[in-house]
Amino acid sequence: MLSNSLIELDRAHLVHPVASYRSHEQQGVRVLASGKGATVTDAQGHQLIDGFAGLWCVNAGYGHESIVEAAARQMRELPYATAYFGLGSEPAIRLAAELAERAPGDLDHVYFTLGGSDAVDSTIRFTRYYWIAKGEPQRDQFISVEQGYHGSSTVGAGLTALPNFHAGFGIPFDWQHKIPSPYPYRNPVGEDPQAIIDASLAALKAKIEAVGADRVAAFYMEPIQGSGGVIVPPKGWMKAIRNLCKEYGILFVADEVITGFGRTGPLFACTEDDIVPDFMTTAKGLTSGYVPMGAVFMADHVYQVIADGAGASAVGHGYTYSAHPVSAAVGLEVLRLYEGGLLENGIKAGARLMAGLEGLKSHPLVGDVRGRGMLAAIELVTDKAAKTPLPAEAAPARRVFDRAWENGLVIRAFANGVIGYAPPLCCTEADIDAIIERTKKTLDQTLEDPDVRRAVKG
Repeated sequence: MLSNSLIELDRAHLVHPVASYRSHEQQGVRVLASGKGATVTDAQGHQLIDGFAGLWCVNAGYGHESIVEAAARQMRELPYATAYFGLGSEPAIRLAAELAERAPGDLDHVYFTLGGSDAVDSTIRFTRYYWIAKGEPQRDQFISVEQGYHGSSTVGAGLTALPNFHAGFGIPFDWQHKIPSPYPYRNPVGEDPQAIIDASLAALKAKIEAVGADRVAAFYMEPIQGSGGVIVPPKGWMKAIRNLCKEYGILFVADEVITGFGRTGPLFACTEDDIVPDFMTTAKGLTSGYVPMGAVFMADHVYQVIADGAGASAVGHGYTYSAHPVSAAVGLEVLRLYEGGLLENGIKAGARLMAGLEGLKSHPLVGDVRGRGMLAAIELVTDKAAKTPLPAEAAPARRVFDRAWENGLVIRAFANGVIGYAPPLCCTEADIDAIIERTKKTLDQTLEDPDVRRAVKG
């Protein structure tokens, strides 16, 4: 059982990420105690289907003994090995080779990080080094997409285009630029795929020309915008953007921290649009969240420019825990599990999830259902024709989450009324059906919220 002393210790000492500190102090912590498969149990014995896989990351599900054993075995043999000084460890070397073999195109080189944020930061540093080595140091401007998320580090959060990550931090920097999100449900040009693609191409071209075609270093995008509300671009959008970047000689960075490792179906989502980026960032599903690790995939033509530019000198970028042997051992086992059936199961479960969510479209509050594979969202509105969001007074980020929790479901509830889903790939049919059933109950309860009811009637 959860003791009051633990709650008080949390209030007094643990700073929670992306939280209102004062609100958290008032509400107290919910402590998770255990997990198995797609189910987690809190310290009071309340069982929930984890419809969000932790933080989009426990792709394999909880409680895989083979992952635990891989970590324990590596800890016994060699718990740490630096990758500095030309040193290395077998798990890290083998994981880099396995990942490069499966990556699209010439993404043959892998730089390991601790997670997604520092993977993005690493690409910024590598990109600057690349252009300086190419004799074009003026290429120091970066472009990303509104409502995109590229981490919470100082520099990465500037590429992120969510107000909460900018307010009070003095970012974005003046060298970080944005173009509008494709956001089909709320795009000014409507929902026609080609119209959206054309509008985004025009916006990117205008931004490049405004910044200076010879000054843009790189463009960043997620195959699906996760933290922006699980925004799924039209088929072909990413490829069209990638081709335009290639025309201008701009490096293209695919941020697959959320979408990688089976989340949308294949191992990497960018393969669905048949593109090869210059850099690809991953994390989360890389180790299924069991231990921290991220990875930057670097195209061979980029690697060669950086290597030749450095010559005999060191490329001065590194982390103490880069290529950590325990994390790499876990990554190897997780990859084995993915290819041993989890990817296939995730495709089937994802189809069932999307069908179930589509079945909720008739609910009075559901304005949009979107997703791909085991990454999905429903967007709640009070007026379907006008696409009116839930009122701020309804506090959807807190109240919708709380209702789902009480109903035995973990979801991501966004402040604008979007509900996000990213269940583990191990979900059974019963797990998916429970997600849909508990979502329906949560929606019915939300409809009865006085603040929502007034808005719907109005």
